[in-house]
Amino acid sequence: MTDHLRLMAVHAHPDDESSKGAATMAKYVSEGVDVLVVTCTGGERGSILNPKLQGDQYIEEHIHEVRKREMDEAREILGVKQEWLGFIDSGLPEGDPLPPLPEGCFALEDVDKAAGELVKKIRSFRPQVITTYDENGGYPHPDHIMTHKITMVAFEGAADTEKYPESEYGTAYQPLKVYYNQGFNRPRTEALHQAMLDRGLESPYGEWLKRWDDSGHKDRTLTTYVPCADFFEIRDKALIAHATQIDPDGGWFRVPMELQKEVWPTEEYELAKSLVDTSLPEDDLFAGIRDNA
Repeated sequence: MTDHLRLMAVHAHPDDESSKGAATMAKYVSEGVDVLVVTCTGGERGSILNPKLQGDQYIEEHIHEVRKREMDEAREILGVKQEWLGFIDSGLPEGDPLPPLPEGCFALEDVDKAAGELVKKIRSFRPQVITTYDENGGYPHPDHIMTHKITMVAFEGAADTEKYPESEYGTAYQPLKVYYNQGFNRPRTEALHQAMLDRGLESPYGEWLKRWDDSGHKDRTLTTYVPCADFFEIRDKALIAHATQIDPDGGWFRVPMELQKEVWPTEEYELAKSLVDTSLPEDDLFAGIRDNA
């Protein structure tokens, strides 16, 4: 029944789709599920995080074009469809006190109006399942938090013809489930950290776990574990395609692939809303939907 299954992943910037749920998407694509990534901004204010590319004048002057090309490459690797929502990257404010956000950026848009643009995508694509970020954005980037806000409004609004008239936004449609990406969770991090130490390897997660403890970060509820280890290499290849953001020799790739597959072969999600009956924990984002597709 996978010909009738559709998954929409709503992300803030190009590269987010490859670092959050990428192996899950590649798995579903391999099964014949129709997968669409909606990218809210162009990543125009993203820093060049790969030290090998820092100082490149062309990239600095054409970052929007470069990140679009990177997104095109990652899309091809993952086998997904991808569309832009068209908003402007807000950047990550730094300093104490934090500076104001730039005028016209995504995070300053009216939530209901911005959600309307996503409603158009939902009504056109008609996904049963949507993934996005939790209310904290996964981490407190203003664009990630805004992505959460508009996705939750659009999940309800896609079926609301008074708020979003069909004449302007397309034929009403109600998605059935929405999930928060929770791939960066404590159980996974602790398991991989301990596995590295047990094998006499240097773990990249020691400082991460310490910061986690110091921050008082509250652990999220993991409801859904999607087995997708066979697609970890595709995930990493898609991530490396975002060359301005990812150093292929950096911390993302310090845990040996076989160890990852053995110790933690899933990607995790938090079921935020469901209009179908399902039993937790799940191993499928389409649990409760697949048999009735």
